[in-house]
Amino acid sequence: MYYQYIPEGMEYPVLCRRLGTEKGDWVKNFLRYARGGFGMEEILLDWNEIARRYGKLLSLLACFHCYVHVGTCRISPDHHFLAYTVDTKGDEQFRLQIKDLRSGCVIPKVRVDGVVSLAWAQDGSTLFYTLSDKNQRPYRHTLFLVRCSNLGSDDIENITVFTESNSSFCVDITSTKDGKFITVYLIDAANPLDGLQRVWKRVSGVQYFLEHHHGLFYVLTNAPLSENKVWSGEGYYLASCRGEDLPTSNWQNIILPSEDLSIQDMDMFDGHLVLSLSKKGFSMLCSINLPVLVDCKHQLEIEDLDPWFFAMPSNLCNVVPGSNHDFHNSVYRAVLSSPVMPDVVVDYDMSSRRFSIVQQEEVRDFYDRTFPPTNQLDLNKNFGSQYQEDVQISESQRWKEYSDEYCCVRKEVISHDGVRVPLTILYSHTAWDKGQSPGLLKGYGAYGEVLDKSWCAEHLCLLDRGWVVAFADVRGGGGADSSWHKSGTSFNKLNSIYDFVSCGNYLIEEGYIHKDRLGAIGHSAGGLLVGATINMHPDLFRASILKVPFLDICNTLMDPSLPLTILDYEEFGNPQIQSEFELIFTYSPYDNISQGSCYPSMLVTASLHDSRVGFWEAAKWVAKVRGSTCPCCSRSVILKTNMAGGHFGEGGRYAQCEEAAYDYAFLFKAMGLLKIEK
Repeated sequence: MYYQYIPEGMEYPVLCRRLGTEKGDWVKNFLRYARGGFGMEEILLDWNEIARRYGKLLSLLACFHCYVHVGTCRISPDHHFLAYTVDTKGDEQFRLQIKDLRSGCVIPKVRVDGVVSLAWAQDGSTLFYTLSDKNQRPYRHTLFLVRCSNLGSDDIENITVFTESNSSFCVDITSTKDGKFITVYLIDAANPLDGLQRVWKRVSGVQYFLEHHHGLFYVLTNAPLSENKVWSGEGYYLASCRGEDLPTSNWQNIILPSEDLSIQDMDMFDGHLVLSLSKKGFSMLCSINLPVLVDCKHQLEIEDLDPWFFAMPSNLCNVVPGSNHDFHNSVYRAVLSSPVMPDVVVDYDMSSRRFSIVQQEEVRDFYDRTFPPTNQLDLNKNFGSQYQEDVQISESQRWKEYSDEYCCVRKEVISHDGVRVPLTILYSHTAWDKGQSPGLLKGYGAYGEVLDKSWCAEHLCLLDRGWVVAFADVRGGGGADSSWHKSGTSFNKLNSIYDFVSCGNYLIEEGYIHKDRLGAIGHSAGGLLVGATINMHPDLFRASILKVPFLDICNTLMDPSLPLTILDYEEFGNPQIQSEFELIFTYSPYDNISQGSCYPSMLVTASLHDSRVGFWEAAKWVAKVRGSTCPCCSRSVILKTNMAGGHFGEGGRYAQCEEAAYDYAFLFKAMGLLKIEK
């Protein structure tokens, strides 16, 4: 049994394992172990020890900043080796190391820099890994060397398996859930040197996610259907194919999402298939029994397969899958949360179609309020008797929400072109003062990423002081289907900015926030969103926070040697093409700073070792804003550069809390709300 936890008072987690005795009841075993019961705990990897070791080295070099991030951990199938990647600088150039768990020693000859992903073959001594290229493009590479390392002798052999030379594509490597194959190209995990088999011809803009189940391959894809199969929907569908039919791509049993549903992801188990779904922006989960007994060459819909839709909280919900590594398990674990519900770990038993709550994050200074599960989408109405909640609700089926203290509402804001933009608004029932409260608007709007609306304890210090926190799901981010993303990219990128402006105006016009007390925050591509909005409407925000922002778009995308540049052409456009350059130039934050305007107070952050957005972008923006704004404007423009860490901050949990405290202190001071206690 493998698990990790953060020791009290520590910054980073510890990876451990224990020998279990009662297979199938590991939760009780773990609780017994945690309380000092039987079983010897074996510490496999201590992030804190790694931080201390590198911290001592840095102190000798007169460097007072330490950063540690462990990227990927993979246990060999025979449980003898732990392969992991570690970044000690913040530039996401991870080093591969392999620890022999029998001796407790790290194998000295296996230290490879620039490793992105890992996968073990079934023999436990063959490890596949991917490398980043010379341009340091973590997770997105130009040159990929997927190598094979044999660990059983002093002679460590490296064999190049696959090289990707097209700079427009990247390669990742992973194993199917049953451990029998390694992808991108199919590699037999039992015979890793037998060669590669192509699953599907590569097409630009088309994605394939492959799983294997008892001789059948399942693929989740957005590839166009053949002429004799009609589907008018957007996004992904599911198909299956026998292994022997792969060369002819004879995909059958096309499973389509129902009306208003989109398939986001899948997870494979020995007896069940779990689908992550979205309906009108709401997250859902369902399981389907395997094997699929319906053998049909025509399209199927999800409800044709007797799905079990998992119970969810009534409020807006964020769903994060648990580890779920055991292919033979019949229990699916998920972490659910919402802006008014702390993280709750839920086990869904797909065989009995019942669920139980394992644990929920505790919040101090609150009275416990428990609620039975309800269905946010009224699945009984939409899917009939397939969703049933007739059993008596026990204490193990109740989660805690704080909707009596805090209100969470979802509105639809009309944008400039009539499109309805989802806006989630969070405030305190008692502290909020209509028309007078300050507020913070969050946005991202890129890469099809859904804005995180999970429980955040850091928001409480704002909400309890009367603040409103709002989340704008502008175009370019994730939505019900891929069309929401496409409508905010490339030639449509201005839609993201107009959506954000509309959401800000809505909060003021509807009296949620005082017109002179609205703040905005954006991270990375979200910084582009906030920066472009400020240029268009300098008076909309009183204060803004731009965290490692992407601001100098034209110059960055003109330099193909920078990480992510070529891959970002699909998202933002290629400025080396005249028409696309002209469009990018119209909204690029650095190129559109208003001369003589009074900009809001700004906190702009950068990280010295950030490999995704150069620290110079924030520095150039701040310098130009300071030199361009109205001389009579006394609002501060602050540049805060992190000398340790990277694009995602310093990594440790306490460092993240300190960063949030700094951000919020800036907002209070910028809006004249900071009270100095003597």
